[in-house]
Amino acid sequence: MNEPPRIYADTSVFGGPIDPEFAEASKAFFQQVRLGTLELVISSPVEEEIAPAPPDVGRLFDEMLGLADIIFPDSDAIQLRDAYLQAGIVTKSSLEDALHVALAPASRCSMIVSWNFQHIVHFRKIPLYNAVNSIRGFPPLAIHSPSEVIDYEEKGL
Repeated sequence: MNEPPRIYADTSVFGGPIDPEFAEASKAFFQQVRLGTLELVISSPVEEEIAPAPPDVGRLFDEMLGLADIIFPDSDAIQLRDAYLQAGIVTKSSLEDALHVALAPASRCSMIVSWNFQHIVHFRKIPLYNAVNSIRGFPPLAIHSPSEVIDYEEKGL
């Protein structure tokens, strides 16, 4: 059996189930984590950003803590985040978004999922992130929304 893909989920994914536009795909994503078809990776910055979120978001996050690999920013992630800023992919106002992207390759994830279409899941930014990753010795990173990652056959769609 193939290993499930190791996927970093940023904060926006945890808010997805309470957003009518993203609820269905977000719920399907987390169901596949529960089934073990996706290996979830979350970080301490996500935990900090979830703290002021609505109770439903906090409950989902707490449930996922038991199923996820929890990571912390290390020097590789910080240096990669700073390289994204130096390359002009994002500005200092998007420092946290850059950190989320950097945490994925720094923690051996093959993919990051996000509902952030401005700073993360954006057709112009994805090749730029990967160019910096390559220069820094990291493999390419798949960057998708949860709707692009879920297995629709398993979901019955």
